[in-house]
Amino acid sequence: MEALAKNTIARGSALFVFLDGPRNEDDRGLGGEIREYVSSIDGFQSVSLVEQSENIGLAASIIRGVSGMLERHESVIVMEDDLVTAPFFLQYMNDALTTYRDDEAVASIHGFVYDIKGLPETFFLKGADCWGWATWRRAWRVFESDGNRLLQGLQERGLLNEFDLDGAASYTQMLRDQIEGRNDSWAIRWHASAFLKDMLTLHPGRSLVRNIGLDGSGTHCHDVPAHLLVEADSRPLCVDRLPVSENTRARKRIIDFLRDQLLPHYTNGGIFLRVIKYLKSVFN
Repeated sequence: MEALAKNTIARGSALFVFLDGPRNEDDRGLGGEIREYVSSIDGFQSVSLVEQSENIGLAASIIRGVSGMLERHESVIVMEDDLVTAPFFLQYMNDALTTYRDDEAVASIHGFVYDIKGLPETFFLKGADCWGWATWRRAWRVFESDGNRLLQGLQERGLLNEFDLDGAASYTQMLRDQIEGRNDSWAIRWHASAFLKDMLTLHPGRSLVRNIGLDGSGTHCHDVPAHLLVEADSRPLCVDRLPVSENTRARKRIIDFLRDQLLPHYTNGGIFLRVIKYLKSVFN
């Protein structure tokens, strides 16, 4: 919250904080602490707390929250509680939301990117993403909550290899895990929903988001390799209108990065399993 409040246009932004219901008695005390903290937040146009009386979990919290916001607003910027933003994150998001508002092929805007040198200032990739992102009401309508339907669509169109970044990522397995109840991922379904509609997400060439929930203290991610942790870049990003098509060079750079950094560790079981947990955490 402190980092978000330091954003250049925070005082013109309405902030909505979503608090899930308690899982147990210990959580009730934490809920009280969070309410007290939220009441002290300053630096925004307004601050609203949206609470659940019962615990509904990760996926339902995000899906209901985004859907509820988009019933009242044309667009929304979505942050989870373990993300720290750079000072120009909100400016980038708002600039991109305005620039591509009427482009039906654009599903969302994303704030995170791997630490890869030589990426363009901004670029499009097929699908969607989840670490500091934004979307519009028109795009969120394509979200499909049924993982089975999504997997069937990918299989029928022969898209599994492309969906898995030519084998460099394990998104299909994440989707299967969601179907089988082994994860509670809303994001793999958002990614697959946009992917099946041939929709694109705008990515930054330098990450404006840092994830601080990769230290083992959270629910969904533990023991992550240090070289995959990315610092948020403090410089502004220029959002110029691009042709609305996937940047194949940027896609290849990301595939090469994942293969170079992750796959050589396959024979080292401990490191490889930590890498898989990291990739899964991206879509949880």
